[in-house]
Amino acid sequence: MAELVREVMTPGVAAVRPDASLVEAARLMRTQDIGDVLVADDDSVVGVLTDRDITVRAVAEGLDPQEVSVKAVCTPQPVAVGPHDRVTEAAALMREHAVRRLPVVEDGLPVGMVGLGDLAVAQEPRSAPADISRSEPAGGPGGGADA
Repeated sequence: MAELVREVMTPGVAAVRPDASLVEAARLMRTQDIGDVLVADDDSVVGVLTDRDITVRAVAEGLDPQEVSVKAVCTPQPVAVGPHDRVTEAAALMREHAVRRLPVVEDGLPVGMVGLGDLAVAQEPRSAPADISRSEPAGGPGGGADA
């Protein structure tokens, strides 16, 4: 069973500038087949933007995704973990802050992401959430919804 975040995280990150439009961010998510991007100013993480943020905080409010910046709807100053932190610490932070994903930061630089599904696979490999996390979305890559 994995003990450290680096063993279960998704290495590498997709990032956008705070002044990028929501359309730019959504296109990056589609291209990368991911449900979240980091918002980075130079080399520091200043926020996390999820597909749900775009839907709930912008589109549902009638905002124009071409005109609204990522900074306006992202979650600012996200809680983060390090690659050498324990998986149990990451799970506790997700629970405490009611989030499904955490940026993984080392020496101030983003190096990956760890999600609830990653932790499910690490802690309970035979659980239903772990099975769901390992499966392909409906319709193959890019064809389903990000949970």
